Amino acid sequence: MRMLLAGEWVDRAETIDVRDPFDNSLIDTVPSATHDDVETAMAAAFAARATARRMTTYERSRILLKTAAIVAARVEEFATTIAREGSKTIREARKEANRTVNTLTISAEEAKRLNGETIPFDSFPGGEHRRGHYERVPIGVVLAITPFNDPLNLVAHKLGPAIAGGNSVILKPATVTPLSALKLTEAFLEAGLPKDVLQTITGNGAVLGDALVADERVRMVSFTGGLEAGKRITTRAGLKKIGMELGSNSPVVVWRDADVEWAAETCVSGAFWAAGQNCIGVQRIYIHRDVYDRFRDLFVERTKAYRIGDKLDEATDMGPMITEAEAERVERWIAEAVEKGATIAAGGRRSGALVEPTVLENVPADATIHYEEVFGPTVNLYPFDELDDAIASANSADYGLHAAAFARDIEICYRLVQGLDAGSVLINDSTDYRLDSMPFGGIKGSGLGREGVKFSLQEMTEPKVVCWYLPELKKL
Repeated sequence: MRMLLAGEWVDRAETIDVRDPFDNSLIDTVPSATHDDVETAMAAAFAARATARRMTTYERSRILLKTAAIVAARVEEFATTIAREGSKTIREARKEANRTVNTLTISAEEAKRLNGETIPFDSFPGGEHRRGHYERVPIGVVLAITPFNDPLNLVAHKLGPAIAGGNSVILKPATVTPLSALKLTEAFLEAGLPKDVLQTITGNGAVLGDALVADERVRMVSFTGGLEAGKRITTRAGLKKIGMELGSNSPVVVWRDADVEWAAETCVSGAFWAAGQNCIGVQRIYIHRDVYDRFRDLFVERTKAYRIGDKLDEATDMGPMITEAEAERVERWIAEAVEKGATIAAGGRRSGALVEPTVLENVPADATIHYEEVFGPTVNLYPFDELDDAIASANSADYGLHAAAFARDIEICYRLVQGLDAGSVLINDSTDYRLDSMPFGGIKGSGLGREGVKFSLQEMTEPKVVCWYLPELKKL
């Protein structure tokens, strides 16, 4: 596939192979962009600010709705692309494609709800002759950098609000999963988006990243990815808005009165969705000692029943990790934990890029797999006696995106809601739930700001005050 620069689909002599991580088969190639391509994209996006800004609310909303309709009509095509270039099974990929339809539809709706307010200038002496309001206006050029784990819907979460707000956009998709983003770019153009409003540049982030992020023509960087990359962006971005979702190490607390069967069932799905490569995936589960054995047995039983293999097989529950190198990293982290005293209750083996769904017990606090984001199909189980101890343990990691708790006692639930440090606390559900219209983001190392269409749209626009001095007002 080609990339979109300055309104044209272009190739380059140097290309990047896009391979299926299950069998390493070649799916397609994409151009490997250069620094000259970055300048082309920047210049085009900067010039296109006027085009994007002139689009009426109706036009922005219509284009977003039509793009949503195109994706809806081609769900199977998009799902197959997601599944082949990434880690998701075909069933997981269909869900992502359908969520993308919802994200774009919400973006179209929110474009029409981008309101300002009147300002009571006469609320302070000296303002008697003044009236006015504020309105929200486009911020300008938005740089969107997206990850591999949700290669379609997370692109929509950036493009949808940016276009709804009247901005031009430069999209840099993940190097290993660019095809879904390019297909969505095609859908936007088919829906009528002016070509110069969106630039989709493909290439190695290590080569292009600094040049994209540091350019003063960019007014906002919207980034989803890892903590270290996020820190690097903050040191190079300069004076511009930054929105970041940087992952998590999501904890779950299971109280003694919980529905243990439901907790085990939903946490297995929450731990191993997309081979665990999920920023809100369950990683640490703290279980009251009264129900620990029962929960562990149910959790291990369901984990061992998970079917791993070919992503396009409808019967497969979990596919490979994104690369064999990532699978080897998770294998090393498991081995390190075992060397330090952890025990494997299920899984633990690797074959190529496939890592078995793995359950660990007795994981020490100094094991990497305990305190870092594993971003792989492993989960740690810990018993506890006192609720305050469980809350403190859950909060001990330098992340705070999602946390979850299972309990029936309403007072216990409120203590957990108030005590858990996270952007979202889910009660009687796993951490792996997100509605595309809710505010989404975290604290500590999990990032800056909030996504979710309405909230991204606020970040991608800015208030502009209009104040009228009307000397004749007192005579009225």
